[in-house]
Amino acid sequence: MAVSLRRSHRTATALLSALALATAPAADATARSAPAGDPPVDGTAAVAAERVLRVYNNNIENLVVNNSDGSCTRISGPDHLTSVLVDDDGRTGTAGVVAPDLLIVQQIRGTGQAEAYADQLSAKFGFPAGTYRAIVAWTDPEPWGGSHKCSSQSLGDLKKKQTNGILYNTRTLGLASGDVSKYWSAGWLRPGTAYAGGAGCTLYKPPNSDPDSTDYHKWKRTSAIAARFTIKATGTTVFAATMHLPQENRQNACAGDGYTGIGGTGMHIGADATSLLNASTIRVVGIDANRTGIPASTLGGFGMTGYGSRATHGSSKIDYLFVRGDVRPSAVDHTVAGTRSNHLALYGFITY
Repeated sequence: MAVSLRRSHRTATALLSALALATAPAADATARSAPAGDPPVDGTAAVAAERVLRVYNNNIENLVVNNSDGSCTRISGPDHLTSVLVDDDGRTGTAGVVAPDLLIVQQIRGTGQAEAYADQLSAKFGFPAGTYRAIVAWTDPEPWGGSHKCSSQSLGDLKKKQTNGILYNTRTLGLASGDVSKYWSAGWLRPGTAYAGGAGCTLYKPPNSDPDSTDYHKWKRTSAIAARFTIKATGTTVFAATMHLPQENRQNACAGDGYTGIGGTGMHIGADATSLLNASTIRVVGIDANRTGIPASTLGGFGMTGYGSRATHGSSKIDYLFVRGDVRPSAVDHTVAGTRSNHLALYGFITY
């Protein structure tokens, strides 16, 4: 009986050893799937194997929130990011929140704030500074406006410089120098101009911009920009664009000279950006359109679908996320309640 038990023990040990040898190469292969040179991070191998592109869109309002009583509140980058980034169940602040790949933003002050925000995002996930990088439509846009509805002028001043940008994760995405589009202008109906099916619409840039000194540079906040990235693990191409349309677009859709935009929404995509879009497999457009009722099918001609139907600004939905790709279902309608901005963030997790 003792001999039989010893034999059984030796047999079990041999089987366990064989199983360990059989599974070891698979574990090594998973570890090698992470980009070379990246610092080790818990769960990185599993995330790489999962092949999910995590994309967010938000008008961050220069990280200053307008309150209903006329006061304003400054929000730190880390606090804002915690309020935006979600796990697979749409929850913020959990251990399941994974580093995003793309963060499309509107209303950021320029390169300085964008790079600081990107480094705060890197630090949040224990990555070295520079892991996240930013591209913006205007490096240092001129200030415009007065108090920006803030009772504190110092906080209002923080909202005077506005442009749009894209933050991307260099661990997962590559960007060639020629794959960034030139900015393109939004359209608008100049105040006091008659509107009839696009008549009176023009591009919102000089000389067709605000003539007064206070708002002379306001048009720069609506300059759009796009880029084509490459997923390093697979070579899959990814188009991303950020847009912000003028308030005038809410009442009268304008996208250019006599043009109401795609589907009469005021949206259009510049020529350089369209070339990058057509050369990309996954496509993402994040936009504060300042207009309600834009259908999810609006960018269907580019193979994209809109995600999220909830209000994003007070009781109105004026922010949109359009994606071409295999977007995972969302328990919260792709809309992040509790976003520390006057606009709720939208997100899409895309399987590739």
